[in-house]
Amino acid sequence: MSNREANSVADNYKGVWDSRIGFGRKAALIVVDFMQGYTTEGSPLHAPGVVDAVANVPPLLAAAREAGIPVIHTNIRYHGPDHLDGGVWVKKAPVMKAMVAGNPYAEFCPEVAPQGDELVITKQYASAFFGTSLAPTLVALGVDTLVLVGCSTSGCIRATAVDGMQHGFRVMVVRECVGDRHPAPHEANLFDIDSKYGDVIGLEEALTHINDRRQARD
Repeated sequence: MSNREANSVADNYKGVWDSRIGFGRKAALIVVDFMQGYTTEGSPLHAPGVVDAVANVPPLLAAAREAGIPVIHTNIRYHGPDHLDGGVWVKKAPVMKAMVAGNPYAEFCPEVAPQGDELVITKQYASAFFGTSLAPTLVALGVDTLVLVGCSTSGCIRATAVDGMQHGFRVMVVRECVGDRHPAPHEANLFDIDSKYGDVIGLEEALTHINDRRQARD
């Protein structure tokens, strides 16, 4: 998308699809599908934007852990060898068949791997909410705001952002901490999420909010 096109789109949406929702009372950090298939060169799933996102997440993870903010990770696992629980999605995207136990591509990136006491929710489809216990878990924790990081922007991040809003949560997507295969779908989906489903925020804003909450708690 050229600068002229981007400005034209922004002008078209201005005053209609550009309101802000902001943080609520209690946030959770949701780390979506940071698996090695997306960061390993030579993998069919390799996405340079995800490599950059993984590199940006550790300070946010550290701040959330220090502040006592819930950290929830997701991964994708299918039952091999037939991947029946992948349904039509695996037929549409057979590259996802790598997401089976024992495949290194299905393992978490070590830089952002869950700690022993952090919840891992396994999913089979794009949204972290679809067919999982994520929504009732968040409600039980008193969470009203989701801070989303992970991959991919146009796939699981977008789907989780849409479902998060539809489940009644405020959705914050951290721009530097999500990634995709190509800048075009990455930027287009960030624009769409920010317009309709949540707020796209910078890493510094996310860190400031978390640190402010930590100081208020202390």
